Amino acid sequence: MATIKINGISVKAKNGTTILKAAESIGVRIPTLCFIEEINEIGFCRICVVEVEGEQDLVSACNTPITNGMVVFTESEKVLESRAASLQLLASKHRFDCWRCPKDGMCEFYDLLKEYDVVFEEFGPSKGRNPEQIFGTGISQDQTKCVLCKRCVAVCQEVVTAKVLKFRDDDGMNPVVSPTPGLSFDETGCIFCGQCVKVCPTGTLFETSHVKRVEEMLQDPNKFVIVQMAPAVRSGIGEEFGYDIGTPVKEVEGKMYQALNLLGFDEITDTNWAADLTIMEEGTELINRIQNGGTLPLFTSCCPSWVRYTEMYEPEFLENLSTAKSPHTMQGSLLKHYYAKKILNKNPEDVFVVSIMPCTSKKYEISRPEMEVDGVRDVDAVLTVRELAKLIKRKGINFRELEDFESKSPLAVFTGAGTIFGASGGVAEAALRTVSEVLEKKPLEKLEFEILRGADFKDSTGTIKEATVTIAGNKLNVAVVHGGAAIKEMYARIKSGKKQYHFIEFMGCPGGCVNGGGMPIVQDLPMHEVIKRRANALYDQDAELPMRKSHENPSVKKVYEDFLKEPNSHEAHKYCHTYYTKKEYRNE
Repeated sequence: MATIKINGISVKAKNGTTILKAAESIGVRIPTLCFIEEINEIGFCRICVVEVEGEQDLVSACNTPITNGMVVFTESEKVLESRAASLQLLASKHRFDCWRCPKDGMCEFYDLLKEYDVVFEEFGPSKGRNPEQIFGTGISQDQTKCVLCKRCVAVCQEVVTAKVLKFRDDDGMNPVVSPTPGLSFDETGCIFCGQCVKVCPTGTLFETSHVKRVEEMLQDPNKFVIVQMAPAVRSGIGEEFGYDIGTPVKEVEGKMYQALNLLGFDEITDTNWAADLTIMEEGTELINRIQNGGTLPLFTSCCPSWVRYTEMYEPEFLENLSTAKSPHTMQGSLLKHYYAKKILNKNPEDVFVVSIMPCTSKKYEISRPEMEVDGVRDVDAVLTVRELAKLIKRKGINFRELEDFESKSPLAVFTGAGTIFGASGGVAEAALRTVSEVLEKKPLEKLEFEILRGADFKDSTGTIKEATVTIAGNKLNVAVVHGGAAIKEMYARIKSGKKQYHFIEFMGCPGGCVNGGGMPIVQDLPMHEVIKRRANALYDQDAELPMRKSHENPSVKKVYEDFLKEPNSHEAHKYCHTYYTKKEYRNE
């Protein structure tokens, strides 16, 4: 242990503890800009500098370990002048059109400028650091706003492992952060998970907007606009309107439906419905592969970031991927080819489907040519949770004062199994509930598979959980994998051949969809705690619902009776399944 003084206060901490963490332990806040704990502790931005007695130069608090007897000053005149000077220098290279910025009030850089009362005579629209705009189907970049914090670089390398974003200082006077120069995100190996967007302290990286596309369709009298929202959306939407992280779903779900109703959507459905349908298709596919000698392990295909990762980096495993579409594209397909024709008496072309997603990669996914039937695209637009919140606020809707609205659509009926898709381990647990009862031919005594749940993990970069379950006398090795680093590790385990797996759930984002690239941005709570609270909100809803197994959903049963015949049928494959192929990319 070491004893030091911070601003005159005596502090005891373990040797090796940084000044930043020691200060936090006594409630002293030291501002940071480039810092992400255990991921980007580089002291590059010079905002966290402090004065240490006996040291000539200021030191960065985020990566300087304490030593016994150290005396630290976090707010001395020298420190304050240095921080203000660093911020002023960064401001001179930043484009200030804040009223148009996608960060929309969540800009850490802006908050620091206010806190330190930085005076910058050219404050206002300017050219910024670099005029280049780089676009992609899922995420885009505006280099005029970059402050060179390198957070996105660290996350792309350490968490996602795609290594698309890099710090480039060939021009020593004007360094930039970007994917491979001259290429779009789509060409460089990006999986569009959006984790870089969430850590960006400015509006440099952002989801490629579909808001105008949706607004135009809502005003088009010739379009019947149907909306659906993913399971994880209800665990985070309230945060955008002042609700606590982890607020029970029942407190916000009805308000979310009502907000969508007031925005003018013609029909409100719920992707939870298609999550139940996905279990019927994917669960049947697993049973068929086990009983008929198919390719194992079966990989889930719900996450487009993970699917794209495999297509680019591990294409030899494409046969392991389930052919089931992701739930929202499956729902979009049936909304147009079943619901529109049989229930609404409309042509598929007259229906416009909007998905509200926790994910930026879903924007990329709907552009794939594989996600259409008979030339009709499954889903037409994707809004992130953040985009939906902006749209609600722009229309002057007071979310907190809304009365609950209940959708009457049959494609808004769902079970608890559909709800837990939003949390890491949820897809695997939902699948095991159905597969177990189908093979055992009797009800499960206990529905929860806590061993697969990821809400208790402490590592914000993701992890792997494994379990062996016995179903109808068969031992199945199941794994749950979330986060790019964990995906990479799991592929290494599979290739080693030391253990044979039967079913693996993969999610590109650490923690699953509750931590998706399109979810609300949280600055004052560790990400693993955010993930845990959001996931628990979904598990709590599951526990409270009267139906908790996908094969019990009466609306799903009705669609099979009327249209799909049975799981994995010819009709089901046409509308609910797809194919995946090796994808080329260019990267250094």
